[in-house]
Amino acid sequence: MGGNPWQSVPHDLFTMTTSTSPQFAPESMIGSLVAARPALARVFENLGLDYCCGGKQTLATACAGKGLDAQTVVAMLEAAVVAPTTEMDPAGMTLTQLADHIEQTHHVYVKAELPRLVELAERVAHKHAWRDARLPEVAETVVALANEMASHMQKEEMILFPLIRLIDAGETSGFHCGSIANPISVMEAEHESAGSATARLRELTDGFTPDAEACNTHRALLASLAEFESDLHRHVHKENNILFPRALAKEKQ
Repeated sequence: MGGNPWQSVPHDLFTMTTSTSPQFAPESMIGSLVAARPALARVFENLGLDYCCGGKQTLATACAGKGLDAQTVVAMLEAAVVAPTTEMDPAGMTLTQLADHIEQTHHVYVKAELPRLVELAERVAHKHAWRDARLPEVAETVVALANEMASHMQKEEMILFPLIRLIDAGETSGFHCGSIANPISVMEAEHESAGSATARLRELTDGFTPDAEACNTHRALLASLAEFESDLHRHVHKENNILFPRALAKEKQ
């Protein structure tokens, strides 16, 4: 958790007039906050606040121990809850714009998120496999998915997407791979494999649902896996159903 935790915080969070939210009061136990909203684990991780073993600390005490201002952290938590999700309309983009969008949003997200998911899955499996025998397979599946997605995205960024940009610019001949349909078919098969992996993760985790005994790290893992699956669905949809068919159609023109 190195680096400056405030580096990515919008400046207006420091200048805004803060009013303590009842759900994020400085007296709130940080473990309870993450238990109620597992997605907030990311905020606490970025700030170096221990919401698992140190979950019985109040927000104020935990912040004081790290030299952080509790009201600013409250503002960050509130922003994380109400932050809108901005999704561009891919139908209105050129092929180049859509390929750029996929790289700059979904690929960036996957590259940042999968190493975190691997670390969480392996930690939960190591600590709690005695309680849930499925956890080692969860960790193994996440590791395999991370390796597969790294290779997949590299092939898209180094081979397929540059070809799509050439097609968008009117260059449709002399490709070393023949028709662009060849690399597209490979990518679609790999999409199927990634989808099968996330479906298996959903099955192994009862629909990403924690049981009553799940610790906060386990809950954060499940919430993050659900978020990853949702992003993967949007990611694959933009490629399989929009980018690839349009690129094939333009190549034939």
